[in-house]
Amino acid sequence: MPTTLPPKENALFKRILKCYEHKQYKNGLKFAKQILSNPKFSEHGETLAMKGLTLNCLGRKEEAYEFVRRGLRNDLKSHVCWHVYGLLQRSDKKYDEAIKCYRNALKWDKENIQILRDLSLLQIQMRDLEGYRETRYQLLKLRPGQRASWIGYAISYHLLKDYDMAFTILDEFRKTQNISSPKYDIEHGELLLYQNMVLREAGRPQKALDQLTSYELLMHDKLVVREIKGSLLLELKQFKEAERIYRDLLRRNPENKHYYQELEKALQLENPDDRFNLYMKYSELYPRAQAPKRIPLSFTSGETFAQLIDNYMRPAIHKGVPPLFNNIRTLYTEKDKVKIVENVALGYLDNLNTFGTLTGKGGDLEPPTAILWVYHFLAQHFDYLRDSKKAMEYIDKALEHTPTLIEAYMVKARIYKHGGDMEKAAHCMDEARSLDTADRYVNCKCAKYQLRANQVQKAEETCGLFTREGVGAAENLNEMQCMWFQTESGYALQRQGKLGEALKKAHEIERHFDEITEDQFDFHTYCMRKMTLRAYVRLLRLEDVLRSHRFYFKAAKMAIECYVRLHDKPMTASDEDAEAGSSELSAKDLKKLRSKQRRAEKKAQESKKATNDVKENKESDKKADPFKEPPLESDALVRVTDPLDQALKFLRPLQNLASSRIETHLLAYEVFSRKGKLLLMLQSVKRAHAIDANHPKLHEHLVKLAVKVSESKHMKEPVAIVIERELKTLLDGNDIKQFNADFVEKHSHSLLHRFSGSKMLCLLDASKVDDALALVTDLSDSLEDRTLETCTMIYNALLEGTFGECTDLTREYYLKCRTVFPLASVFAKDDGVVGNVNGIDGVQTGASEPLCDGVA
Repeated sequence: MPTTLPPKENALFKRILKCYEHKQYKNGLKFAKQILSNPKFSEHGETLAMKGLTLNCLGRKEEAYEFVRRGLRNDLKSHVCWHVYGLLQRSDKKYDEAIKCYRNALKWDKENIQILRDLSLLQIQMRDLEGYRETRYQLLKLRPGQRASWIGYAISYHLLKDYDMAFTILDEFRKTQNISSPKYDIEHGELLLYQNMVLREAGRPQKALDQLTSYELLMHDKLVVREIKGSLLLELKQFKEAERIYRDLLRRNPENKHYYQELEKALQLENPDDRFNLYMKYSELYPRAQAPKRIPLSFTSGETFAQLIDNYMRPAIHKGVPPLFNNIRTLYTEKDKVKIVENVALGYLDNLNTFGTLTGKGGDLEPPTAILWVYHFLAQHFDYLRDSKKAMEYIDKALEHTPTLIEAYMVKARIYKHGGDMEKAAHCMDEARSLDTADRYVNCKCAKYQLRANQVQKAEETCGLFTREGVGAAENLNEMQCMWFQTESGYALQRQGKLGEALKKAHEIERHFDEITEDQFDFHTYCMRKMTLRAYVRLLRLEDVLRSHRFYFKAAKMAIECYVRLHDKPMTASDEDAEAGSSELSAKDLKKLRSKQRRAEKKAQESKKATNDVKENKESDKKADPFKEPPLESDALVRVTDPLDQALKFLRPLQNLASSRIETHLLAYEVFSRKGKLLLMLQSVKRAHAIDANHPKLHEHLVKLAVKVSESKHMKEPVAIVIERELKTLLDGNDIKQFNADFVEKHSHSLLHRFSGSKMLCLLDASKVDDALALVTDLSDSLEDRTLETCTMIYNALLEGTFGECTDLTREYYLKCRTVFPLASVFAKDDGVVGNVNGIDGVQTGASEPLCDGVA
């Protein structure tokens, strides 16, 4: 078909383009129909392509592809058809295919600005930096008068780390600019700061300082200019000038800890006494500033520390500052300081009870609330030391003094959590929430505690108090990308054995990270237009390591654990997950539960119908969302045929971006050991060994690998040689039994290491079970990690028969743990030896152990 249209049809085609740009899709289809209804132009390629592109915007994807492909077949030499096909591929996130289409379009129209721009956007999105540089060069040649052409070309060199070329391009562009009123040209100031950033990254501090000094008046972000100048002066060892800069910055903000650290470098302070004197001067100069009072606590000791901590705590107790303990908690790594803090707090308590003051006889009388905050502090202090009895005693006194103190209920909940009773912890946190129903933070804390207690439905109802009406809480939280909630929900469901639902949460979080990656697309043009170039480069670098974020790590870890479990024990019944928690219910209770589930389902359907009715009232071209991904189905996720391959999809980003975390390589070993990949198993243990050679789980994997290699009879010779050589290095030249014995002896003070060593002892020699049991059931006070989590793992292992049949010893161990951990629900039952094999009773153990403890 001819590519050129007569004037009348050509005018209609231009109107189609205009309608597409203005999102008037129905009118665009109407004009396309007018052209295509003419028998002469019924197969006009470009019109068919534009009709397909318009249909795609209306959500009619299949029709769209049909029309675009038909148009392309009719006119393979049309840059419009190829461009449209590329836009269609881009809308489906098939960026590699879209780039091919744009390149084909450029064959027939080499100087099309729009196609070159679209190509450059995809290249930077895919980080094809070489291709991006070439495309930006073409745009610069075609549009040398446009600022974006110069900036994009310079950024391409910057990202390729050719800093000199990037600086030269920016400098040449800057010379072409006529700054009529520099006082108001903020964008030019941003350009100069970006140019300075390039110089600093090039490792040329002197030139960066000269450039900063020359153009300082044109840079409007004065605070950033002074901070950069201070760091450059330090780098160049011009300490006097740097000192002047940082003292000036501290006058502006005496709470900034970074400024104090840089000032110390400028003054070249190494003696603790000199550092102490510096902070005392600033404490006198800015008496209301907290930073100069808090920082010396980290490097002082003895009497000096005791005096400083007293001066720091006393005003906070007097005023009633709830986060006082959190402010000084980082000091608890040193035992001497912990004892001093405890003595100071107990001294306050004695003085208040005896004299009504904090300083003793003759001091100023304190308000009645002072003793309340001392109780509050002491409860947190003893809870941190895991002395649950004393912590509970003091928090009960605080609640007796003021029964409406929300912070006291929150501390009590934390004591129960650390003590091992998550149900009571969730109940206490719910009491705190009920005292202030408008506090979102307490609401989130309450929901998190309920999830830790596996009360998923309750947690959704709690969060539902602050989510949008007419939409389920879980759905709304997913829309808002509330990842802390989804992560905690996933772990709760995993502990309950509902692997399909847990995987659904993990995949939802995966989609959030995909969306965040896609969202950068709009910033490629926006940042160059608004000249926020430093922020743009930081954004690109953040996106490159996005999946190293702790939220992704936790979701990926959960998904990998679920898929490994599915590989070990595949699901057979479709309703296994749904019925997992109800198998032990009586017929009457089961009937009630199913009735409740039906009512909840009916209510959800009614809510969904109401929401859909509202949506149907909107215009049809706004109603459809062609880019929305299909909903996740837990049943489909739990019945995959290749669980280990699915696990690898989550593992790969961790290996690339979280390789510094030992958990990544331990998870990798679990996957590769099930796939029978000996070399990859060896790679995993080697990488983990480089991070922490004494990790107990690594020791187990290393011994298991050595055993597997010794039993393997079908290894190829080159593989066997490599593995044997590397294992000899990892095992320090010892045989497996001697290596395990040395490990246990070296870490005899650690219960967790003893546990791992004992399991391997039984694996290597079944006759040594009694020796292994003696190691793991010892709960002497000298053990440094006698925690509830470790003891629960050991107890579960005894119940599962890891060390063989030992009912009497298990019962004895149970009673010991009950004495050591009086609040733990897993050791609170009287009717014989009962277990917490899946970690469901509030203590997350093994695979379900959380990596962090904080609400985002």
